[in-house]
Amino acid sequence: MIRKLAAGLVAMVLSAAAAAQEYPYRPIRVLVPYAPGGVVDTTTRIVTNKIAERLGRQFVVDNRPGGNGFIAVGIAARGTPDGYTILSAHTGEFAVSPFVFKGVPFELDRDFEAVVMLSDAPMLVVVNSQSPINSFKDLVAAARAKPGAVTFGSPGAGSVNHLASEWLAVAAGVNMLHVPYKGGAPAVSAVASNEVVWTIAGLPGVTPHLQAKRVKVLGTTTAKRTAQTKDWPTAQEGGIPSVDASIWVGFFVPKGTPKAVINKLYSVSADMLKFPDVKERFAVVGGAETIGMPPAEFHTRVKKDAERYRKVVRDVGITPQ
Repeated sequence: MIRKLAAGLVAMVLSAAAAAQEYPYRPIRVLVPYAPGGVVDTTTRIVTNKIAERLGRQFVVDNRPGGNGFIAVGIAARGTPDGYTILSAHTGEFAVSPFVFKGVPFELDRDFEAVVMLSDAPMLVVVNSQSPINSFKDLVAAARAKPGAVTFGSPGAGSVNHLASEWLAVAAGVNMLHVPYKGGAPAVSAVASNEVVWTIAGLPGVTPHLQAKRVKVLGTTTAKRTAQTKDWPTAQEGGIPSVDASIWVGFFVPKGTPKAVINKLYSVSADMLKFPDVKERFAVVGGAETIGMPPAEFHTRVKKDAERYRKVVRDVGITPQ
């Protein structure tokens, strides 16, 4: 019996090793929960084009927008765990959606294996260029002077930007009024036209308004300054504790995908992220840094972010829709 068990284990190890050695031998499908042209889509295409050059195999990016990302993530969760179905997702799918939406048809631990964090990008807190608010301390003071009257825009209820804004308000101990818009661009435009007092947005969406001097940046939502945001203070530096919100993009595969295949995907992805042209394009497209975080560490990061947003939802009293 022991010999049979040992033989079986050896066969499994050899099979996994063989799979990794042969992998990939056909095109790989990469599901993206957003339309072409967005940060997740563009990040995915930059990396998979590089990997395709290295491996000599085609990567087919399959955009399945809609349903709060549930469509693409659900398809990926039901995919065959052989390395030929990859999900490219961002913070919202696994760290935010489970707490703000009812009936989420997937679970990270049950349905997926984390492969690699590709990028991580800070978000900016912006106000109108003519606003008397010039710092985080000014923003908090204004909110304390008029509880519930200071407005902030977001790309929509339940978005990462929305939850990051609520996190900032909770950490500062103030109450502000959420105004949802249909996308990040309209939310920034609303600040530029004085419809709302402030918003949180990614660097690419803010830059045109910043260059036109329609908005100004109070600071960033990450705990540390990055190369792209070195000139602006963090919320923590501005006196608001604990805030550390960013938007990462990473690869996931269906649960049960062989470890050898996951390790190969991680290794080649991490190698591609070291190329100077990839780093430059990430910075331009998403204001992001290349990361290359390995599977176990990435999984831990996702779980940590999820717990942070779970707490924000509970503290604010957001009811899942």
